[in-house]
Amino acid sequence: MTLDRSIFLFAGIMVLVSVALTQWVSGYFVWLTVFIGANLMQSALTGACPAAFVFKKLGVKSGCAFQ
Repeated sequence: MTLDRSIFLFAGIMVLVSVALTQWVSGYFVWLTVFIGANLMQSALTGACPAAFVFKKLGVKSGCAFQ
């Protein structure tokens, strides 16, 4: 799995987890969803993604989006 697909998978899982936490634990977890969305917008505008740096350190092979 490439870095690009790993990032998309991780973001999708985090959104679903935050929605579930908002529904079943506390409404304040909606701020986690907001943070994930803001991070996605920031990475689209700058090309730098904090999660991509972590995945690179873990040895995930590079894709074409986050070089």
